[in-house]
Amino acid sequence: MTRKLFVTTALPYANAAFHIGHMMEYIQADIWVRFQRMQSEGNGLREVHFVGADDTHGTPIMIAAEKEGITPQEFVAKIAAGRAQYLDGFHIAFDNWYSTDSPENVELSQGIYRKLRDAGLIQTKTVDRFYDPVKGMFLADRNIKGECPKCHAKDQYGDNCEVCGAAYQPTELVNPFSVFTNATPILKPSEQYFFKLSDPRCFEFLRDWLNTPGRLQPEMVNKVSEWLGEAGEKLADWDISRDAPYFGIPIPDAPGKFFYVWLDAPVGYLASLKNYCEKQGMDFNALLNDPATEQIHFIGKDIVSFHLLFWPAMLKFADHPVIEKLKVNVHGHLTVNNEKMSKSRGTGISPLRYLNLGMNPEWLRYYIAFKLNSKVEDLDFTGDDFVARVNSDLIGKFVNIASRCAGFIAKKFDGKLASELSPSAQDWIKRALLSAEGKERQASIAHNFENREFGKALREIMEIADAANQYVDENKPWVLAKDAEKTAELHEVCTTALILFRQLAILLSPVLPGVAANVRKFLKDERMVWADTEVASGAVYKTMLGRTIGAYEHLMTRVDAKMIEDLFDAPAQQAAAAPAAAEAAAAATGIEELAPEIKIDDFAKIDLRVAKIVNCEHVEGSDKLLRLTLDVGEGRHRNVFSGIKAAYKPEDLIGKLTVMVANLAPRKMKFGISEGMVLAASAADEKANPGLYILNPWPGAEPGMRIG
Repeated sequence: MTRKLFVTTALPYANAAFHIGHMMEYIQADIWVRFQRMQSEGNGLREVHFVGADDTHGTPIMIAAEKEGITPQEFVAKIAAGRAQYLDGFHIAFDNWYSTDSPENVELSQGIYRKLRDAGLIQTKTVDRFYDPVKGMFLADRNIKGECPKCHAKDQYGDNCEVCGAAYQPTELVNPFSVFTNATPILKPSEQYFFKLSDPRCFEFLRDWLNTPGRLQPEMVNKVSEWLGEAGEKLADWDISRDAPYFGIPIPDAPGKFFYVWLDAPVGYLASLKNYCEKQGMDFNALLNDPATEQIHFIGKDIVSFHLLFWPAMLKFADHPVIEKLKVNVHGHLTVNNEKMSKSRGTGISPLRYLNLGMNPEWLRYYIAFKLNSKVEDLDFTGDDFVARVNSDLIGKFVNIASRCAGFIAKKFDGKLASELSPSAQDWIKRALLSAEGKERQASIAHNFENREFGKALREIMEIADAANQYVDENKPWVLAKDAEKTAELHEVCTTALILFRQLAILLSPVLPGVAANVRKFLKDERMVWADTEVASGAVYKTMLGRTIGAYEHLMTRVDAKMIEDLFDAPAQQAAAAPAAAEAAAAATGIEELAPEIKIDDFAKIDLRVAKIVNCEHVEGSDKLLRLTLDVGEGRHRNVFSGIKAAYKPEDLIGKLTVMVANLAPRKMKFGISEGMVLAASAADEKANPGLYILNPWPGAEPGMRIG
C-alpha cells in the first residue's frame, strides 16, 4: 500500500521576515520529505505533500498595517512576497505556500467551529478582558506582556510562556502591560466564546491520544500529561473569540466577534493542503479519509501547548479524519555559543545575511542535520565548530574523493569508467557499504533518516567516506598514472572510488540537494533513487560500469572563517554606540573614521601583493613624489609614483618589502605611467597625529605573495 504523507511545519507569523529558527525547522522537515520522496522513486511506495502557509491574522498585523497606511491584506502580501528568497535560497521545497487569510481557511475554520458547537463544546461567558485605556481597544493575548504566572519569567506574552511552555489566560500575567503603549491595561467585561477543554470528553481523548505509541516523543508525552492532571483538573476552557476591531475570521452568528488567531492558524495546514489539491486536481476529502494518509507535523517546543492540547481536541470533536493519523515531531531551539539568540547580545544570525555573504546554503543544511536528533534538544551553532565540521566532512572527505579521481578518468580514458571490476575492488566496495556484521549500511541510514536521527545517519555516511578515502590513499591513483603498465589498475581504482562517491551522493542528497543535482549531471545520472544503494541486488554497480561520465567541475568550496565574523548580528548597544565612539576617537587622535561597511566580495576585488623595492629615486620637478621600481614576482618590474617623499629618503627604501595594489588600472601622470599603488598609513588630521608610514611585511614574505 502506498504511504501517503501530508507534511507540515509551524506557520510563521506574517509580520516579519524569516529568522534562523524558521530555517532550522524547515530544513529539518525538508530533509525528511526529500528522503521520503527518494523512497517513492522507482517503486511508488510514498506519496508526499509538503505544504506551508503564513499565519496572517491578529491585532499585531492589523496595527502594523495601520501604521503603514495599507490594508492588512496588503501588509501580509508584502511579507509573503519576500518568502521565496529564503525558501529557494536554502533549497526548501514546499509543494504549496499559502495564507490563513484565504477562502479555504474561512470555510474550514467556520465548519470546525459549527461542529464543535453542535457537539456542545462551545459556550459563552461574560468575562473581564484586558483593555488598553490609551489605545482605546481590547488587547489580544500577544498585545500584552508580563511575568509568567507559572515560572515567573519576565517579558512573556499573554497566551503562553516561551521559557516553561505553560499556557494561561492573559489576566493571569503578573504586572501586565500593553505592548502598544506600555500602559497598564484595565479590565472590562465582554461576552466571549469558549471551547470547553475542561469537558471530561476532552480529557479522556487527550490522555489516550497522547499515549498512542509513535505519536509523540516520550519527553513530550510526559510534559503534556503534567498539563492534563490526574483527571483533567488542570484543563481550563479556551477563549476562542476576540472583539472588533480585529483582523481575522468572523465567528458564525456572532456579530463583532472573530476567531482568536490560534483557532484558525492550525486549520491553515488543512487550508493549504486543500488549495494544493485544487491546483493539482486531487480530491481533498478523499485524501484525508484515506487510511493510508498520515499528517507529520514539525514544531518547536515553545508552542506545543496549542498543538498538543487545543488543536487535537478541536480536530477530534469536529470529527476531522486527520486526528487519528497525526504525528507531531517537536524540536528544540537554535542557540549560538550555548546562548539564546539575541540581537542585543550579538548572537543573532540572519538567514538573508548568510546568503548575501555568499555562504553556501548546503553548509548550513549539513551542519544543522549533523546536530539534529529525534529528541527535544536545543541545537547549538558555534562558528569554529561549523567551519571545522563542514570543511572536514564535506570537503575533506566527500568532495575530495571525486576531485582526486575524476581527472584521471577524463584524461586517460576519455571519460569512460571501467566495464568490470576485480574481486578485490568489489570487496572494497562491500567493505565500505556493509557494517561489521555484514548488514547493508543504507538500511541503517534509511532507518535513521526515517526516525529523524539525522546526526546518526550522517556519521554513518561519513564512515563510508572514510573507507572510500582509505581506498584511494592505499591505491594512490596519482602514482599509478605515472606508470604506463599500471593503466588498467588506475582505471579500476578511479572507477571504484567514483562508484563509492556516487553512493555517498545518493545518501547525502536529502541534505545536499544542490550538490546531488551537480553530481547527477557530472555522472550523467537520470535520477538518484535510494534503491540504487542496495548492495545485495548489485544496484551499486549496474548503472556505473562502462558508463561515460561528464567533465568534473568543483562541487563545493571550503568555509572561510572570516565569513563567520561577518555573519553574526552586531550587538545593538555596541552598534548604537559605535558612531559616537568613532567620532570621539577621531577628535582626540586625528584618526579617520571607518569607511562604510563592505562585503567580502568587495574586498576580494582588490589584489594586494608583497612587492620588493628594487630601486627608488627622486622625481625631478616634484616635491612630493618618489619613483619606485617594484618587483611583484611577475617576471618584470613595475614603475609606481608614490607621494611619500616627505617621509622617506630613496636610499632608505631600496631593498625593502612593501605592499601594493597590483590590479589598479595604470594611470598616466605628468612624469610617466604609474602601474599600481603602494600602501601607506597616515592620520586624517596631520596636526593631531603627524607622520606617514609605508607598510612593511614581516620578514620571510616574498615578492608576489598575495595578501588576503
